[in-house]
Amino acid sequence: MSLFKSFDTKGNEDSDKQNLPVEKVKVLILGSGPAGYTAAIYAARANLNPVIYEGIQPGGQLTTTTEIENFPGYPEGTTGTAMMEDLKKQAERFGTDVRFGIATSADLSVQPFRVIIDEEKVVEADALIIATGATAKYLGLESEEKFKGQGVSACATCDGFFYKGKDVAVVGGGDTACEEATYLAGLCNKVYLIVRKPYLRASKAMQERVFSTSNIEVLFEHTTKEIVGDMTGVNGVVLNSTKKGEDVKIDISGFFLAIGHHPNSDIFKPMIETDEVGYIKTIPGTSKTNISGVFACGDVQDPHYRQAITAAGSGCMAAIDTERYLGERKF
Repeated sequence: MSLFKSFDTKGNEDSDKQNLPVEKVKVLILGSGPAGYTAAIYAARANLNPVIYEGIQPGGQLTTTTEIENFPGYPEGTTGTAMMEDLKKQAERFGTDVRFGIATSADLSVQPFRVIIDEEKVVEADALIIATGATAKYLGLESEEKFKGQGVSACATCDGFFYKGKDVAVVGGGDTACEEATYLAGLCNKVYLIVRKPYLRASKAMQERVFSTSNIEVLFEHTTKEIVGDMTGVNGVVLNSTKKGEDVKIDISGFFLAIGHHPNSDIFKPMIETDEVGYIKTIPGTSKTNISGVFACGDVQDPHYRQAITAAGSGCMAAIDTERYLGERKF
């Protein structure tokens, strides 16, 4: 599910939107994951009076993760929901105005920038920080949703440690799937790589890594039919062999999706530069986009790492870049 809905905007307000109430703010932040909240903390401490809209999933993707052990400062670990609540409280402590609401369209061709929230009001902002994240692609199975966070994961780096010494499966045939499979192979007893085609789409180097790793078994021409488990979580998966036309069940404890992510950037197109997938392009070493005064941080501009800690770091960058931008223009 996309964090922010997509509507077609051509830079002009629709006639039915021209009479919406308008609110003016200095800094508007869209998105409430590690990037958005960190940007809010830094912006608030700089007296920029940021307003943050949380989106349809307050806390972002991290709230679907049951346990987090790799974020600095939590020696005993924590949950994604608890961490996001901590970040929210910290942002509010310094004066951030945190609101629930969904950005439904935007006009970045004017200054101040205009963002419509819930189709009900217009927020004008001197500076805009986009932290809308990216949504992992899932297969669309009911059992997948049922066991999300209880054996079903879209991030091996985040959750792989919890399956140390166990058997797991990875779905996908591209570079990401191969990279996740080899990463998990260093932790798990066995890794099944489920590939619906008779070949891997990954680069030759990644393919060689997979085929040379003894505890990875590639299951070509297999599709996932159902994930099975009980109250303790996933304990198996039913696959369909498209070549043989029969079902087969394998016993696993973890099921990892590696079929891609969709960056939540649709409402900003074609105003802002993105790559072919939709990730917002930023000037290397900064959070600056091609539009002066618009900054991007977190997974919406990061197709490579997609970690809470890197998202938080980029949120810090976005707030500092925003402060300098506003200072230079003396809004």
